[in-house]
Amino acid sequence: MTINGEMFIGARAVRGTQGEIRAVQAETGEPMEPAFGGATLEDLDAACALADAAFDTYRETSPEDRARFLEAIADNIMGIGDELIERAMAESGLPRGRLEGERGRTCGQLRLFAQVVRDGHYLDVRIDHADPARTPAPKPDLRLRNIPVGPVAVFGASNFPLAFSVAGGDTASALAAGCPVVAKAHSAHPGTSELVGRAVRKAVADCGLPEGVFSLLFDSGRTIGQGLVADARIKAAGFTGSRGGGTALMKIAQNRPEPIPVYAEMSSINPVILFPNALAAKAESTAKAFVGSLTLGAGQFCTNPGLILGIDGPDLDTFVAAAAAALGDMPAATMLTPGIAKAYQTGVEAIGSHNTVETVARGKAGHHCQGQAGLFQTSAEDFLAHHELQDEIFGAASLIVRCADLETVTNVVDHLEGQLTGAIHIVEADHPEAAKLIPHLERKVGRILVNGFGTGVEVAHAMVHGGPYPSTADGRSTSVGSKAIDRFLRPVSYQDLPDDLLPAALKQANPLGIERLVDGKR
Repeated sequence: MTINGEMFIGARAVRGTQGEIRAVQAETGEPMEPAFGGATLEDLDAACALADAAFDTYRETSPEDRARFLEAIADNIMGIGDELIERAMAESGLPRGRLEGERGRTCGQLRLFAQVVRDGHYLDVRIDHADPARTPAPKPDLRLRNIPVGPVAVFGASNFPLAFSVAGGDTASALAAGCPVVAKAHSAHPGTSELVGRAVRKAVADCGLPEGVFSLLFDSGRTIGQGLVADARIKAAGFTGSRGGGTALMKIAQNRPEPIPVYAEMSSINPVILFPNALAAKAESTAKAFVGSLTLGAGQFCTNPGLILGIDGPDLDTFVAAAAAALGDMPAATMLTPGIAKAYQTGVEAIGSHNTVETVARGKAGHHCQGQAGLFQTSAEDFLAHHELQDEIFGAASLIVRCADLETVTNVVDHLEGQLTGAIHIVEADHPEAAKLIPHLERKVGRILVNGFGTGVEVAHAMVHGGPYPSTADGRSTSVGSKAIDRFLRPVSYQDLPDDLLPAALKQANPLGIERLVDGKR
């Protein structure tokens, strides 16, 4: 499949005319061919108009037709073959194994949502039959279903060129809900985005769907991204990126005449809490596992373990020494873009020069596009006194906070910002104290895990990849797992409608054959 430097406005392949975008070889910083042009405001208007025109037809597609569409996208992505992996490797610097796994996850998400659409539970159908004889007032017939909110804007992420990008989780869940998608590709991997965009566009055509179900735009600056969220035809947005970028989009969305939700995943340092008995029993092995998680993928995960809380003493000393030894052997790793590498270096220099922070260890140095891992430590008192020590450093850097006791650990947790994950490392003897801490942790994170690290995010029905602000814009939602579809749905109630006017999901005969809550019973 040839990369032509094109974006897609519905069925049309278009070369942008607003500025120029070039991918760079992540390893060298050298520009790659071809050049891509950014979209104009006229292109944006055309894409949003097509999405709006497609909405009413697409949202009432049958569950089977929509499921087959999602599966067709997955099949088409796999059909691109090695060309997709090689282009993504060049643009992101990520290794083949990681990207092959990410491609599998991307297709797995699409197929999971195909199952979700077929089973119909996401519609949350509820029926309360009428009771004309009820006194003092008759009871009306009430029926409820979820409907899609409307066209959705999706912003590709820098750190997942497949799984959180053009056909990633936000796109998959929005399409599953019945929402057309206007995607804005990330400028770091335009070639990868074009290849995946072609796969989606082909599925739209092959499944006989309206062309406005999917469009893909490039942005040579910020005009298109901002304009996309501001467009009145867009009813929600999915974003994964920096806190600055996410909050800027949130402000645009809230200042519209009709405000819309922006489901932004932004910043998180993902605390790891080492309980005393676990630390005494397995300090060295936990330290080695921690360093492996910290440096995985050059630390470029939103769930990277950026904060360690432990009780000061010999066992924590053992952990720190083992972590320092393991980290010192870690080679520098190529980061996603030269800009991300520079920002990482700036963040590491800032924390390393902080007058309350000690540098514990650094990994091996590399060239300017690579990140040198870093481990630092401070006291709980200084951590609490300097809020800037909570700032996320996007890369393989982590801060150890030495606490006097478990009460201090709890106090630190209470003063954290919202996080995606929180991990506790325990043995059975720690369970009573862990039980006291978990309610505090629940208020701060979207996912709690035991004796592990948050860098693995399973695509499953029970997964939550979200958390209180600023980890996400809305802690009531998740961007991974089947519940992600809920972000792009809203409930509608139908009172006393004749059966022939009801949507299929609510008809008395239940032609879709889905589970429904009828008069309070499943």
